[in-house]
Amino acid sequence: MSTSTTYAASIAAAPVIREPLHAPVAQLVRGGVVEGIHYGSVVVLAADGGVDLQIGDIEAAFYPRSALKPVQAVAMLRAGLPLDGELLSLAAASHSGEERHLAGTRRILELAGVTEDDLRNVPDVPYDPVVRDAWIREGRLPSRLAQNCSGKHAAMLMTARLNGWSLDDYLDPGHPLQQAIAEIVEDLTGQAIAQVTVDGCGAPLFSVSLHGLARAAARITTAPSGTPEARVADAMREHAEMASGSGRDVAALMRAVPGLLTKDGFEGVQMAALPDGRAVAVKIADGADRARGPVAAAALARAGVAPALLAEFGSVPLLGGGAVVGGLRPARVLDPLTG
Repeated sequence: MSTSTTYAASIAAAPVIREPLHAPVAQLVRGGVVEGIHYGSVVVLAADGGVDLQIGDIEAAFYPRSALKPVQAVAMLRAGLPLDGELLSLAAASHSGEERHLAGTRRILELAGVTEDDLRNVPDVPYDPVVRDAWIREGRLPSRLAQNCSGKHAAMLMTARLNGWSLDDYLDPGHPLQQAIAEIVEDLTGQAIAQVTVDGCGAPLFSVSLHGLARAAARITTAPSGTPEARVADAMREHAEMASGSGRDVAALMRAVPGLLTKDGFEGVQMAALPDGRAVAVKIADGADRARGPVAAAALARAGVAPALLAEFGSVPLLGGGAVVGGLRPARVLDPLTG
């Protein structure tokens, strides 16, 4: 999708679209018996970019969903978006719909000289269940502002306005904004895009490989200070709750592991990378969010992160009659002590 022949020659071919060959990555254990198994794929990259661990199918085409938002934010910065700090973190967010997120999105719209009516994302209620319940009790209706991608959409409008591009069709895959984003997706993942579809929020969604997603995460965290990549990483790490929300596991993980950048996405996707280039990417085959966090934590342990820093993220308790009777745990192949 690049417009540059030189650029196009520097990236690998698009990943193959096929049924992914996933493998067991997590087990649900109740009372000492394996009750369920989650399949998926995992890649762990060393600091030099080599593959230290691969489970399942890391080269098949897949959709990273919102785990690709940091890449989209890098593309917007390269196109002139002047945001930094908490507003840049919000531009890369799948936010919870807290008041800070709504206020931040309004601020981006104000800076862009546009209004909520210019947003083209799908109206929704807040993502966080507590915030959502309060929203509904108050009789508030779904809105584009409350939808978890509104910060990204506001930033897209701002980028389009600054470049003199049309606003009404900013989500069209052929729009200059989306073409610019597609080119940076290929640049950072190191491979051509396999397929383009529409994400849940209405924005174009680009299919790459899990390996490519991990490469992009590493590219962002190892970039020199002051570059668009470094600015995105710094903003998300310093304002983790703006990129997600209070109580979200990805925000807590960035607080727990020094220098870590991580972003989750619907359908069981997560990427994470450290400043030295070590990176992981996870896809849970059935899209189960309960398996995503523990598998990502286990992958980070395999990448060399101290297990003590990951202890609270490594399993999910399973209750029976109000008592803990088991839990969801990563497969043994992911355990750095037994794998």
